[in-house]
Amino acid sequence: MTFNRSMAGSIALLIVFLALWQWGPGLLNMPEFILPNLSRVAGESVAMWSHGGLLEHTLVTTLEIIVGFGLGALLGVAIGVALGLSPAAEAMLSPYILALQIAPKVAFAPLFVMWLGYTVYPKILIAILIVFFPVMINVLSAIRTVDPDMINLVRALNASRWQIFTLVEFPSAMAALFSGLRIASTLAVIGVTVGELVGGNQGLGFLLVDAEGQGNTAGVFVAIVALTLIGVLAYGVVVWAEKRVLHYLPKANLATA
Repeated sequence: MTFNRSMAGSIALLIVFLALWQWGPGLLNMPEFILPNLSRVAGESVAMWSHGGLLEHTLVTTLEIIVGFGLGALLGVAIGVALGLSPAAEAMLSPYILALQIAPKVAFAPLFVMWLGYTVYPKILIAILIVFFPVMINVLSAIRTVDPDMINLVRALNASRWQIFTLVEFPSAMAALFSGLRIASTLAVIGVTVGELVGGNQGLGFLLVDAEGQGNTAGVFVAIVALTLIGVLAYGVVVWAEKRVLHYLPKANLATA
């Protein structure tokens, strides 16, 4: 019942938002080049789908997000586990990892474009950099906070180091891992978009810059909406996977970040 009410409330808010977008600009006498209404944006999306290559550019951006998210998450898990299991390695590497995280990722985009050209690789690299840190830090923290009594229990049963990791440490880190993946799924969209804005000749970021250069505000909104939908879909896929993998946990213990 509570879920149905929440869903109904969300749908009602969406309807109100769309209604304001459709009729608000006209009521405020706002020029179309500043804020086009919903029907104008919808018409532009149809035109871009038919003649502007919207589908092709969307597929390119989606592929970049999937690859960047996947590689960044794998790298984050691997380094998070390694540092979590080795305090000496963490002490040695953490200053450099922190420096990499503090450095603005946007600043790397022109450099990657200079190195790799106007290809998909700079966008994927930026996504990897952005995705890596939240996954790594969540896994590292979870590995470090595993219940020592559980580890001692399996050791008493003559478990090997690999068995301790696979039976206790990694399963204990799964909830934190998915919490990091939720954050990373949205950051991957941001990373790819930044790369396409800085040096792209394909993708939704490129379409956005191209529409901006033509003064096509409706086209800009089409690209923004498409990127938002991809981000929502990516987040939803992570939530779906989390529910399937962590179905054995009480709902109160599932990550909600």
